Amino acid sequence: MKTLLRSSFILIVVLLLISCGTSAKTKKEDKALGVEEHFQLAFKAAERGNLEEAVSEYQQVLKLDPKHSRAQLNLGVAYGRQGKWDKEISQYKKAIGIDPNFEEAYFHLGVAYGEKGNLNEATVQYQKALKINPNYVEAHNNLGNIYFRKGKINDALSSYAKTIEIKPDYARGHFNIGSLHRQQGRAEEAMASFKKALEIDARYAWPHYHLAFIYFERGEFKLAIEHCDLAGKLGVVVDPKFLERLKPYR
Repeated sequence: MKTLLRSSFILIVVLLLISCGTSAKTKKEDKALGVEEHFQLAFKAAERGNLEEAVSEYQQVLKLDPKHSRAQLNLGVAYGRQGKWDKEISQYKKAIGIDPNFEEAYFHLGVAYGEKGNLNEATVQYQKALKINPNYVEAHNNLGNIYFRKGKINDALSSYAKTIEIKPDYARGHFNIGSLHRQQGRAEEAMASFKKALEIDARYAWPHYHLAFIYFERGEFKLAIEHCDLAGKLGVVVDPKFLERLKPYR
């Protein structure tokens, strides 16, 4: 009888332990699921342009998991789209505090500083991103843009050249190289770069627009009109004065 009672007691204890263990695991899984659900809701809201909902959902993610570095980053991006620059920068710094090797956080921090006109700090952040990932094409490109804004043409050209070295079909890199050549009066080199960009992406509006000016300057008015019209159809707001100059050749 005592043996039977002891066996029953052991069985009850084991069942209780199993029950307790399952309960704890379920709560942990529910928490993880809750984080992911809120994250997906936030991401989809941002895609729709509903930034208030996106911010609210990312905040819910961070209540459940304050060390969710991706949510910290994405919340910063949402703040940036709302024009809340200080909050944006703060979020990127929080993401970096969680993950010091988070290259995208440094990249976005560079973007934010660049938009605020703090070119020196933008340079530092892009360089940090590139230290972590030397093949970060967009960071090389944006660093080139910063150098261009600083008037460091050779450094800008070097950064743009790096983008197409890493990714030969990076149309923006070819376009930016063309823009630098055009600014420096090297029309042939500029045309070659713009045409290369269009080989990669025929619907890239800006190379069309710049080619229109070059062809006009060379007296090739038919080609100038063709590229100008394409640029306009693809979304470029064409300078009315340039349109007036093209009128006699239509």
